[in-house]
Amino acid sequence: MTTETNRSPSAPPPPAPAGGSPAVPHRLILPTVLAGVFITTLDFFIVNVAIPSLQTDLKASASAIEWVVAGFGLAYGVGLITGGRLGDLYGRRKMFLLGLGLFTVASLLCGVAESGGFLVSSRVLQGLAAALLAPQVLALLGTVFTGAARLKVFAGYGLAMGLAAVFGQLIGGLLIEADIAGWGWRSCFLVNLPLCLIIMALTVKVVPEARAEGRPKLDLPGVVVVTLALVALVLPLIEGREAGWPLWTWLSLGAFVVLIAAFVGIERAIAKKGGSPLVNIAMFGDRPFVVGLACQLVFWMGQASFFLVLALYIQAGRGLTALEAGLLFAAIGAGYMYTSMSATKFAAKLGRQVLAVGALLMAVGLVILGITVARLGDGGSIAWLIPGLVIDGAGMGLAVAPLASTVLARVNPQYAGSASGVLTTGLQIGNSIGVAVIGVIFYNALGDAPDTSAYAHAFDMGIVFLVAVAAVLALLVQALPKTTDGK
Repeated sequence: MTTETNRSPSAPPPPAPAGGSPAVPHRLILPTVLAGVFITTLDFFIVNVAIPSLQTDLKASASAIEWVVAGFGLAYGVGLITGGRLGDLYGRRKMFLLGLGLFTVASLLCGVAESGGFLVSSRVLQGLAAALLAPQVLALLGTVFTGAARLKVFAGYGLAMGLAAVFGQLIGGLLIEADIAGWGWRSCFLVNLPLCLIIMALTVKVVPEARAEGRPKLDLPGVVVVTLALVALVLPLIEGREAGWPLWTWLSLGAFVVLIAAFVGIERAIAKKGGSPLVNIAMFGDRPFVVGLACQLVFWMGQASFFLVLALYIQAGRGLTALEAGLLFAAIGAGYMYTSMSATKFAAKLGRQVLAVGALLMAVGLVILGITVARLGDGGSIAWLIPGLVIDGAGMGLAVAPLASTVLARVNPQYAGSASGVLTTGLQIGNSIGVAVIGVIFYNALGDAPDTSAYAHAFDMGIVFLVAVAAVLALLVQALPKTTDGK
């Protein structure tokens, strides 16, 4: 049985240890800690509306642009479980502060970047900082809040992430339009500096320290091997198309298989010796977990990838400004807010099928979008996209909130901690893989001399992929057990 050291941000923390929390939590603890997860989630999505202008400014290649999005998600996903373990070892508030500090530095580096390569490197550092910060959030709050208050905390956590994701593009558009001090797209990163400093100051003042019981060890071999494996998978997917799929891309994909096999062997050996493996391999024999992980990967493959191609179509293809693009993205947020507020109630009535309903709603919205873009051609009001965007957002809101809880409720309780860590890692890796795959589809369809009609065609090709992703999710949900006892 795994300990809490493998817990992720999506897993409810254990009861607070005796004497480990103040009798009356400071009223600023919740907004302070949630602000940390809000700003890191925001930075994954805010960059979408900045991509056209930063690509022009930095003369960045298509693969570099994909890495601006996927590099953050890959580093974030790879580091999540390790970040949680470091919090257990050295203190969660300490790691939260360290993560915020590194995130501040990385944001500054992103804001002053003068080349695509430097920006990508800075985004990877941002992702690693977010991976250090994020696992501490619910672990910290779980030592402070108990009973009914803890349930409200979890609801606030989900709302903070959802708001950051769906309104990130609008916030980015507003910042670019304001053009503070002539920063343009750089303001999307530089705005983090004062915000992070305020959060850090409040954390020192109001957030108590917390550590895990015992002294779990850090599985360094596991960290190294799984990191290499994930890079070996995503790197050729992003670079392969532009490079013409040379031999190294296929060797890299083959190395992924070898490295994953090595990782499994390492984790089994550590567990056999009574150590603390990064991932409990035994849980992969639990069907609900395997199906749930597949659901998590598939769902998130369609999120960042959709936001990326939509931003490219409406800005590079239709000439919208960053602010206009952000306002159009708000239509997704409207649909998301409408259903996410009631998603828990729907989940209580529909069980696992709430995920299927959400996936089908997304598919309907995407089909409407594809038809609309095809009919608009080179002209027509971009406002015709709003109905499809609202429906797609409604599907997201219905699926994203219950996804982790619906899956974890059907997983064997002895694997809950490790399962939640892997599922949350699957979220970020799914985003990265989705961006890589849709990048291949989109840029192949776009061609070398794109015009408005080329962008519309490339976007529609991306829609085909996204509809397929939604359909696969709806089918996968049917393989989950009907009840929480695994039956």
